[in-house]
Amino acid sequence: MKAESDKLVRIGVLGASGYTGSENLPDMVAIKDADFSNVDAVFCCLPHGTTQEIIKALPKRLKIVDLSAVRLSSFYFTVLLFHYFCYRSCVSVHLCENRKLSEMVLQDFRLRSVDEYEEWYGQPHRAPDLQKEALYGLTEVLRDEIRNARLVANPGCYPTSIQIPLVPLIKANLIDLRNIIIDAKSGVSGAGRGAKEANLYTEIAEGIHSYGITKHRHVPEIEQGLSDCAHSKVTVSFTPHLMPMSRGMQSTIYVEMAPGTTTEDLYQELRSSYEDEEFVVLLDKGATPHTRNVRGSNYCFMNVFPDRIPGRAIIISVIDNLVKGASGQAIQNLNLMVGIPENTGLLYQPLFP
Repeated sequence: MKAESDKLVRIGVLGASGYTGSENLPDMVAIKDADFSNVDAVFCCLPHGTTQEIIKALPKRLKIVDLSAVRLSSFYFTVLLFHYFCYRSCVSVHLCENRKLSEMVLQDFRLRSVDEYEEWYGQPHRAPDLQKEALYGLTEVLRDEIRNARLVANPGCYPTSIQIPLVPLIKANLIDLRNIIIDAKSGVSGAGRGAKEANLYTEIAEGIHSYGITKHRHVPEIEQGLSDCAHSKVTVSFTPHLMPMSRGMQSTIYVEMAPGTTTEDLYQELRSSYEDEEFVVLLDKGATPHTRNVRGSNYCFMNVFPDRIPGRAIIISVIDNLVKGASGQAIQNLNLMVGIPENTGLLYQPLFP
C-alpha cells in the first residue's frame, strides 16, 4: 500500500480466519494502488481451521507467511484481528520499534481503565503500559487524533451504531443524560465464527432472544464514549438481542430531550454534524433505516422520530456489524494512519437483494 510519501507501506495481518478477518482482507486487496508483491499476510493457527479456505480466495500474487516464520519488525503497520495477549510478546516488540498497530476488532485496548477492563472481562489487563497510549478509533469523532496515533483500538459494533448518533446530540446539550434506553439487535455473525450451541441454526432460526442483559461487555465502552463528550458520567440502559440473520445491526435509542428542544433540533444537529461525511447518512425525514440497505457496506444510516410521549425522541441507527461495526471502520482508521484517502478500499455499495 502506498502512503502520501509514495513509499510502499508493508502491512501484516494477524488472525484473519474469522468473519471480520475475511471482511478485512478483501477490503485491503480492493485498494486501487495496492502492491502486494512485498506484502505478507500473516496468519496464526486459529481453532476454526479455515485459514486455508481464506487463502484460496485471495489473489494469487499475495504472499502468505506463517507467523512463526516472520518478524513483525519487518512491517510498518500491523493489523491485529485477535486478542492482544495471544501476540503480546511480538506486538510489544513491534511497538517498541516505532511501528503502528491497529487492534482491529477486539476489545483489549478499548477501555482506558484497566480496573474497569478487569471488572467487565473477568481478568487483569495484560498490557497496562500499552493501554495508556491506546486511542479509541471512532473515526468520524476522533479523525484527527487517529491520524497521529500509534496504537488504535477499533470500536465494537454496538458502540459504533450508538455513539455515531448520540455523540453530536450530547455535545450540543440537546438530550438529557439520564434515561437513555437502547434496544439493539444484531445478526448472528456478531457472535463470531466459533462453534457454539447457542448459535446453531435450530437455536437461532424463527425467533429472537436477548442476551448479556445488564452485563454485555460493550456497556462500559458505550458509557466511556458518551461520558467523554458529556464531560460527566453517563449511564445507559442497554439490552442487545440476537436476530435470525447472518449480518446487520439496528440500535433503537430512546432519549429525553432537553427542555425546549424538539425532534427537529435533533435532526438538524445530526445533519450539520454529518452532512460532509461519506459513510454516515441521515435519511430524509420520516424514512425508516433498514439493515438490508447497508448490508455489506461501510455505511451507517440513521433517522430521528418524535415519540408519543411528550419530550422524548426515538433515534434509529443501522450498520453492517461486520463492516462499519468492525473491518470497514478499521480500514478507515488504517487509511488515516497510513496517510491515504479515508475511503480507499471502501467504495462498494450495499448488497442488493
